[in-house]
Amino acid sequence: MKEKDATRSYPYASGGWGSLKAVTTILAREHVGAKGSAVLARQNKPDGFMCVSCSWAKPADPHVFEFCESGAKATAWDLTSKRTTPEFFRLHTVKELLSWHDHDLEEAGRLTAPLRYDHITDKYVEVDWQQAFDEIGRELNGLAPNSVVFYASGRASLETSYMYQLFARMYGTNNLPDSSNMCHESTSVGLKEAIGVGVGTITLDDFEKTDLMFFFGQNVGTNSPRMLHQLQDARKRGVPIITFNPLREPGLIRFANPQSPTQMLTPANTQISTQYHQVKTGGDTAAILGICKAVIAADDLAAEQGRPRTIDIAFIRDHTAGYDAFANCAREASWTDIEKVSGLTRGAIEAAADEYMKADAVMIHYGMGLTQHRLGVQNVRMVCNLLFLRGNIGKPGAGPSPVRGHSNVQGQRTVGITEKPELAPLDKLASQFSFEPPRTKGLNTVEAFEAMIKGEVKAVFNLGGNLVRSAPDRNRIEPAWRSLRLNVNVATKLNRSHLIHGEISYILPCLSRIEIDRQASGDQAVSMEDSTACVHGSHGVAEPPSENIRSEPFILAGIAKATLEDRFAVDWNAWRDDYSVVRDEIAKTYPEIFHDFSRRMWTPGGFPKPLPARERQWQTKSGRAEFLVPKELGEDPDMPERGTDALRLMTLRSDSQFNTTIYSLDDRFRGVKGNRMVVLMNKDDIAASSLSEGDMIGLETIANDGVDRRVSGLTVMAYDIPRGCIAAYYPECNPLLPLWHCAEESKVPAAKSIPVKIVDKPGKQPAV
Repeated sequence: MKEKDATRSYPYASGGWGSLKAVTTILAREHVGAKGSAVLARQNKPDGFMCVSCSWAKPADPHVFEFCESGAKATAWDLTSKRTTPEFFRLHTVKELLSWHDHDLEEAGRLTAPLRYDHITDKYVEVDWQQAFDEIGRELNGLAPNSVVFYASGRASLETSYMYQLFARMYGTNNLPDSSNMCHESTSVGLKEAIGVGVGTITLDDFEKTDLMFFFGQNVGTNSPRMLHQLQDARKRGVPIITFNPLREPGLIRFANPQSPTQMLTPANTQISTQYHQVKTGGDTAAILGICKAVIAADDLAAEQGRPRTIDIAFIRDHTAGYDAFANCAREASWTDIEKVSGLTRGAIEAAADEYMKADAVMIHYGMGLTQHRLGVQNVRMVCNLLFLRGNIGKPGAGPSPVRGHSNVQGQRTVGITEKPELAPLDKLASQFSFEPPRTKGLNTVEAFEAMIKGEVKAVFNLGGNLVRSAPDRNRIEPAWRSLRLNVNVATKLNRSHLIHGEISYILPCLSRIEIDRQASGDQAVSMEDSTACVHGSHGVAEPPSENIRSEPFILAGIAKATLEDRFAVDWNAWRDDYSVVRDEIAKTYPEIFHDFSRRMWTPGGFPKPLPARERQWQTKSGRAEFLVPKELGEDPDMPERGTDALRLMTLRSDSQFNTTIYSLDDRFRGVKGNRMVVLMNKDDIAASSLSEGDMIGLETIANDGVDRRVSGLTVMAYDIPRGCIAAYYPECNPLLPLWHCAEESKVPAAKSIPVKIVDKPGKQPAV
């Protein structure tokens, strides 16, 4: 049934003809129709390449088409026949390009030659590769190592990431922030504290053995659509799926499988969520505590009446610490407070608890809706608390499942991309390469921005990504970025970070993972780790867009050699020419994980990384799985009490977006056409604010730090979202997010609950 226009809900199942049309549209727009179709047939296959988009698991027995709409868009975006050549930059100054929309910058096409910014002409000009390496090396050698930041996006391979961290440490710094700092660092911290490993414990096999799934703050329909296949199979077996999410997302409501003739040719589709609870933004801790409270109350009654216990007494006794304190916290929690903070009724929460108590094996999927909060680490710990109550970890079909975005962001951490020296095998690296790594803590992403504003950071090396655009507090970051001495940008396409340049700025074009990587020893393969901690091989299948672009390992080797010269025992040329040499060194550093690496990476479905928590071995401070007593019910201490003007803003992505890459200005799931400057509001909040749909407003951050943070020109849209909560797009609303408004412990920007108020109420504009 089609929803009312007032809520702009998508009236169809996710997937289906809408997905097929979106794929064919982008293939045609990028002029890669036949070529793109042939390449997509090799995506996520053992004889092909791993998707450059999300990090969802790759099955050992793949579907005929083992790609989703989002993955197809990412592939078409890289395969495009459009080119951003040196001639393009001769025609356009940086000042002019700064006026372009982010979508149009990347839509200009693939970069084809190395470029250096020229201050006299305000243009990027072509430069020789070796000249670029030599100057970057000279500049780095003229700077204090701890004034340089080595940032990595999550797309770089394991081989590239290992080379990158080793180069940075030989250079003399642990300033190795990455995209995980911006999203799932709360997971890395929270799971490590609770179960001893900083990653989820489930595998694809667990989907066949689970009895129940929870979703918290994860929009599978746009962030990891291939996962819908596993959800559909589970639903066909009668497995309940319970969702907690402020917005009703189509991918979590129902799904039509584009590979199913029945579902494509008939109105048939699969209901995904059996319960859908629209929790308030920032109300997840309260909702989870309510479920725990109901389970513990049922257990108390069972114990009193001599019936079988509801909680897993043996697991709690033998494997956990802190249960009594947490149970007392849950018993004492007020249902009135839980309902107020979560926005849910006691009956709704108890309905979820009833399903939980009936299931023997439960997995909990979650995303940035839990991690990007001031108490994001607490949210992750609450997920663990809920799992611990019934022993739902370390057994088939059960466990925490953080769903990560970037395709190898988890793997980068595995091979040493971290600012935390205690998480890197520094002693092993010292012995293996005969040097003394730095032992002081480096800067994470938020700390790097803070230091940049203070003038303490002089250079940024961007290994992929669009860091300026993804930054919180962007109106403070951009001026600081312009004061840098050096920017080095390794990228496939032009983006805004290249235009907000420092004194010396390079754009170094690299191969995409999709493309054939020819080096001196022959065609090369790379590897990556998916979000279920399985490692896969990948080799490109498409011709590169230019003879004058280089692979990421080639670029890193060239800069490392020019910077470090012959001071360390690394043959960078050998690493550049044959990536198996890099894998051999990775295996020496991490023998328990990567032994026989070059062979095992081609294991169908990938080879799993050893995780002690899967075996109920807990590498925590207590040697046990640790319960946590929540600090408070609300997830954002900065949020003022709901008054006449305070609203909770969550930033979100559209269905035509991957991180800061925007494939289209449309968001078909939310009824948005040709405009990303919108704010989604509850219809009652619109009325209470004396607004109407189509009005254009501004938002201003509620903060007492003397900084004016405002985004104007946002069109009001009515949407099915809890009262007091609003939503708008990332990265357009990043200027509203203060740097200091980040998760305690993990420093993840708290982008899912920003306190704002409405400002600027000019005349009406046409409704979107």
